[in-house]
Amino acid sequence: MSKGRLEAFSDGVIAILITIMVLELQTPEGTTWEALVSRVPILLTYILTFIFLGIYWNNHHHLLQATERINGRILWANLHLLFWLSLTPFGMGWMGENPEASAPSALYGMILLCAGIAYLILQRQIVAAQRPESKLRTVLGRDFKGNISPVLYLTGIIFAFVNPWISDVIYALVALMWLVPDPRIERSGLGDQVH
Repeated sequence: MSKGRLEAFSDGVIAILITIMVLELQTPEGTTWEALVSRVPILLTYILTFIFLGIYWNNHHHLLQATERINGRILWANLHLLFWLSLTPFGMGWMGENPEASAPSALYGMILLCAGIAYLILQRQIVAAQRPESKLRTVLGRDFKGNISPVLYLTGIIFAFVNPWISDVIYALVALMWLVPDPRIERSGLGDQVH
């Protein structure tokens, strides 16, 4: 399979997930601002989840643009990532409908944690499949954000049982940390090889 086909498939899955998420949003049961206020938690959860999916889409794009070779392990690692991302609409809906409950916030964090780990696995499989002299190996090097994110997700999961709002803030901080695409790939020029 070519990397273009892999990227197109992944883009399609992420687009479908965003569509599912927006379809999960229900309009308020009234025409007043007060009716809209009751929907704010689900709207905020939607925004956070949309940002996370956007981050994955953006970084996935940059990573694949810098990839020279695709193999079966990369395909499976990519499917593993897409599986966890496919659970985000479910986690978003449950957490958004129950903003003060511990279990939904913890589950949302677990989905984010598993997606983050799956992305790291995909990244490592891609690096392993490249030639020894591949610039991608050097460019990725130390991955501070990639290594600190699972720790923050675990912290958020734990805090979900203390105060779900604290865990939500931690999840939002991870999103803010990742909002800018990985500059290591952009600075190297690897992301410009194929468009």
